[in-house]
Amino acid sequence: MSYRIIGDSCMDLTPSMECDKETFSTVPLTLEVDDLHIKDDETFDQASFLELIAKSKKGPCTACPSPNDFLRAYECDADDVYVVTITGKLSGTYNAACIARDMYYEQHGHDKNIAVINSLSGCAGETRMGLYLKDLCDKKLPFKEIAELAEQKAADLKTFFVLQNMETLRKTGRLSGTAARFATLLNIKPILFADKGEIKKFDTARSIEKALKKMCDICVDQAKAVAKGPMRAAIVHCNCPERAESVKSYLSGIADFTSIDIAAARGVSTIYASDGGIVVAI
Repeated sequence: MSYRIIGDSCMDLTPSMECDKETFSTVPLTLEVDDLHIKDDETFDQASFLELIAKSKKGPCTACPSPNDFLRAYECDADDVYVVTITGKLSGTYNAACIARDMYYEQHGHDKNIAVINSLSGCAGETRMGLYLKDLCDKKLPFKEIAELAEQKAADLKTFFVLQNMETLRKTGRLSGTAARFATLLNIKPILFADKGEIKKFDTARSIEKALKKMCDICVDQAKAVAKGPMRAAIVHCNCPERAESVKSYLSGIADFTSIDIAAARGVSTIYASDGGIVVAI
């Protein structure tokens, strides 16, 4: 049985995922900065987008794809389609993907299987889910079993991130201006995580280096508690590839991983991670 793994554009693709166009594809969200609307697709220019965010007084936001956008993606040659979306707590993307699945069945009948999985995460979390699904599909497990295992993985997934820059959080109202200035003056870096689909603060640290190490320690400890086999990690970086390599090296030193994959942030992840941010999912 042939298969396709479809993410929204918050699934940041590793170089190998980008090259594997027979397996992976994405449906773009729209990025909004002031009066500009930018498709988060292969034309996305991160450097220009970061400049727009820096100049904007109210900051960026996103608009989810329409059901028709997903429907077109489902009309592919694959027998089994697995869809991974950003957490439903942050976007209507999951609902749009579910509506599109129902539309497909109404128009085409059940000539293929479609599973829509709420990642309860985003960014590196979706990347990790996409790679997990490929591993399961390559083992030629039945569709229903793969869908069930993916739902369980989403519930167990550990996604943490550290921000270098908190201006976007301030502009979008997720952090008060006073708190942002206070944290900047003291060089305090928040360690955030995905908690059942919501972004919450877990801890803080002085300096980006200490925060990244603490984040890795916490993420590995929590992942080990639910691991059902060898661990695999995904790292997404926003405009800081050297920092991502440093985090990969640190992770390799504190736990055994079958692989640690690195991807550059696309548009949606650039908004959440901000310039210099790192996201880890295990």
